[in-house]
Amino acid sequence: MEEDPAALHAGGGGSAVVQSLSARVENESGAPERWNAAVTNLTEIGTLIESLQSLLLKKAIYADEEVFTQAAAITHQARTVAAQERRIRALEREVDASVSAARQAQVEKKKAEAAQHSAEAHAQEVLKELENTTQVFKLHMEELRSKQEELAKKDAEIQVLQAIIDTISTNASQSKKQK
Repeated sequence: MEEDPAALHAGGGGSAVVQSLSARVENESGAPERWNAAVTNLTEIGTLIESLQSLLLKKAIYADEEVFTQAAAITHQARTVAAQERRIRALEREVDASVSAARQAQVEKKKAEAAQHSAEAHAQEVLKELENTTQVFKLHMEELRSKQEELAKKDAEIQVLQAIIDTISTNASQSKKQK
C-alpha cells in the first residue's frame, strides 16, 4: 500500500504512511527492537511535519507573480543599498584616516619648517660671528706685523749700536796698547 506523494503534500498523509510501514513491520515475524524504535521515530517525525505543514499553511502569504517579482527586486535593491552603505562607511573611514594623516603631515611639515628656519637663523649667527672673528683676526695680524716690523727695526738698531760699541771698544784697546 503506497501513498501518493501529492496526497502527502496536501496534508494528513504523513502519519498514514508511517502507520502503514509500522503495520508491515509488525506483520512480519521476529521484527527486531531496532525496527520498532525506528518506526516510533518516523511516527514522531511525521507528526512534527504535519504540525509544521499546518502552521505554514496558516502563516503562508500567497502573492501573484508580479508582486513577488517586485518584492524580489526591492529585496535585491535593499541588499545593494546595504552593501553600498557599508562601502560608503568604509570609504568614509579611509577618508578620515587620510585627512588625519594629511593633518599630521602638515604638523610635521610646519615643525620641519620651523626647525629649518631656526637652523638658518643659527647659521646666520655663526656666519656673522665668523666674519667678526675674521675681522678681529685681521686686526691682530696687522698689529702683529707692525710689532714684528718694529722688532726688526729695533734689532737692526741694536746691531748697529753693537757694531759701534765693538768699533769703539776695539779703538780704545788699540789706543791703550799704543801708549
